[in-house]
Amino acid sequence: MKVHAIVVTHRPESIRRLLDALVDQCTRVTVVDNTPGGDEGLARDCADAGAELIALGDNVGIAAAQNIGISAALEGGADAVLLSDQDSIIPAGMVDTLIGHLDHGVGAVGPVPIEGTDVLVYTDHRWGPKRAPLPSGAREVEVSFLLASGCLIPRRVLEDVGLMNAALFIDHVDLEWGMRARRAGYRLVAVPTTVLEHSLGDSVVTVPGRSQVVHIHSPIRNYYLIRNTLALIRTDLLPGPWRVRYLYWIIRFAVFNLLIDPDRRVRARYVARGFLDGLRGRMGRYGG
Repeated sequence: MKVHAIVVTHRPESIRRLLDALVDQCTRVTVVDNTPGGDEGLARDCADAGAELIALGDNVGIAAAQNIGISAALEGGADAVLLSDQDSIIPAGMVDTLIGHLDHGVGAVGPVPIEGTDVLVYTDHRWGPKRAPLPSGAREVEVSFLLASGCLIPRRVLEDVGLMNAALFIDHVDLEWGMRARRAGYRLVAVPTTVLEHSLGDSVVTVPGRSQVVHIHSPIRNYYLIRNTLALIRTDLLPGPWRVRYLYWIIRFAVFNLLIDPDRRVRARYVARGFLDGLRGRMGRYGG
């Protein structure tokens, strides 16, 4: 099977280790770089590792960059596309293991992403996706959605479901695509025997009474998370109870982020704009 890997980057540190792992396991590796003005160090890493570089010269968003890479892969004859971000550590043998789980009912398959001690696997519950402990000895676990990094998607599924929703720019891109795939009748599965070290980025804080750390995003990420959550709620992709839960979550998320930031005025501006644009359906890149 011809597997083409797509790595989306934005101001990365050296990704040579990631590229070497992907080149060893994939037919072709393409890096789509969102760094404004380009990145000379990244260009060297790609040349040394034997990866193709598509330097966009501007930040067009994760979804659009993924689509550029996916389109290039499909035009190049790929049977499947493997998505990766710049911060992941790809384990040896991961791609072959994932291929072994691609039956006709599977729309996408991925490893189990971990960040520190957190297992980032989400399964269906009445009120929405929840992180789930992995069942002991399970060959695979059906999940609500897959994080993009490490996600292997067959060509036939991309041609059926479509590419990523570029209007989202960043945040919930993997959730939105996963819900479309499931609506089309596909299953999404994670493979517990393959673990991918992953970073969600930004800082984390520990909240008393909560076992999981809380990620504190930059104000601009607050904007995209709030706007895109409201945009998803407005679609027919989410079940009714999920919409209620996501609305509750995004309000709580906004309040919490405002409370922990000493510079509340800046963050409040992005939070308010996120709610406003989400309700108005204004999508794409943040316009200021």
